[in-house]
Parts: sequence; structure tokens; C-alpha cells
Amino acid sequence: MTDSTEAGFHDLIVERRDGRLTVTINRPHRLNALRTQTLAELCDVLTRVASDREVGVVVLAGTGDRAFCVGGDVREPTRTEQEKRAQIALFLRLGELLRTCGVPVIVRVQGYCIGAGHEINVIADLTISGTSGVFGQAGTRLGWAPAWWSAQTLARLVGDKRAREIVYLSRRYPAAEALEMGLVNAVVPDERLDDEVSAWCERILEHSPQGLRLAKLGLNAATDVARASILPSLEANVLNHLHGPDPAEGIAAFQEGRPADWRRSRAGQGPAPTAG
Repeated sequence: MTDSTEAGFHDLIVERRDGRLTVTINRPHRLNALRTQTLAELCDVLTRVASDREVGVVVLAGTGDRAFCVGGDVREPTRTEQEKRAQIALFLRLGELLRTCGVPVIVRVQGYCIGAGHEINVIADLTISGTSGVFGQAGTRLGWAPAWWSAQTLARLVGDKRAREIVYLSRRYPAAEALEMGLVNAVVPDERLDDEVSAWCERILEHSPQGLRLAKLGLNAATDVARASILPSLEANVLNHLHGPDPAEGIAAFQEGRPADWRRSRAGQGPAPTAG
């Protein structure tokens, strides 16, 4: 296979090289946050991978050295129920494709890997991080909860108590601690990150494509049961996002750079009145 960069993408850079497909989220101005178009393009790429015999491994990365992905783009106007459901459908599809595309998916992390970016980390097969990597969930800080495979399968990676800590506290964990708890496979200095990712890809490509496909199916079987809870969990998040007071306060606080004020929510009151 010759080296090539695939055209037709706005939010992604897609490159082929010797059996490896590198998909780079190219939104550095938003720390590679996922908007609806980003999700649609990721689904498009991985749909093709599922039937592309020339691809033996996929690497997911982010442009720049500040972030792999900081989650969903809270500044994108997905305010209507139709817009939010369309976006949720793409999240569902992307999760399925990451699990069923038939080849190992490696996440390459430099900088932040937060929120939905971290859920991609949980879903993917392998993760290699530079020492600058920072991992964590963000949902409870913003008024909702991780419901896209992470809440359902995180405990299998790190244990039940640690999973609850990660989700409830929305803490951020440096790469070394993420390695210790089992969230990543390897941590190397940032300047060696690409070499390490390439070495893992080369080792994978030395092995049987059909064997790897069957192994991925078998390893995923243990958590396939989680699908039953993902759709209702995401539906609850859609309704909460559209109609609940907590996301309105959480997103406003995030955009204004201030701590969220949950006193009205705990008092059973609605969202704070807007000025004007």
C-alpha cells in the first residue's frame, strides 16, 4: 500500500501507510472537541475500515500537543431535540464501529483526554500516551453523566471503586496514574510517542488479520451485554440536556470560567433566572 492522505474530510486528517490508517481529529482551536460533523466523519472512516482488507490497524490521534480530545463541543448549538438525537445517534454508531470494525484501534494521547474523548479511550482496544497525557471524565461537572460505554465498562478496566471515583469526582489523572490503574497500555516521553505507536502498529501488522478480527470479537463479547443499558442511558441524557436545569448551569459555568452553582438544583428549584 502506498502512502496517501484521503481527501473529503473537514474535521479529520486521514492518512494511510503500510496497513496503518491514522485518523487525526483536526480541531486544535477547540482542543479537538467533537462536534456533530466530527462524529459523522469518524463514522464514515470506520465504516470503510470494516470492509477494507488493506487496513490492519487504526490509530486515533488529535492535532497539536495540547489534547487528544476534550470531549463533546459544548459550544455547538445542539439545542433542539432533533439536533440532540441526531448527535446521539452518531455517538451510538461510532461506539459500535470502534468495537466492530474488525481491526485493533489504538488511541494516541498527547495532552488532554477528557469526557467523550476519554470514553473513546475506554472503548478503543489499546492506548499509548505521552507523559503529557491527562485523563478523566467531565459529565458530573457539567450536569450529566458518562453513558456512552464508559459508565458501563469502566469498572472492568479499573475496578468498581475506582470507576465510581472517576465518574463521580470528575478528577483528572496524569498519564503515570492512568497507567497504574489500567486506563492505558504504555506511557513514554512525548518525543518518543510516535515511535512507540509505530512499534505497536508494526507488531500488530505482523499477525494474522483474521486472527486479530476473531480475537477482537471474542474479547468484546464479555461487554457486549452493556449495549442494553447504553441506549436508555443516552436517552435519559438527551432529555436531561434539553430540559434539565443542571446542564444549563454546568455549561454556562464552563463557558464563563466560573465554578458551577448547584444550590438551586439541590433545593429542587429550576435554573437560575437569566438577566434581562
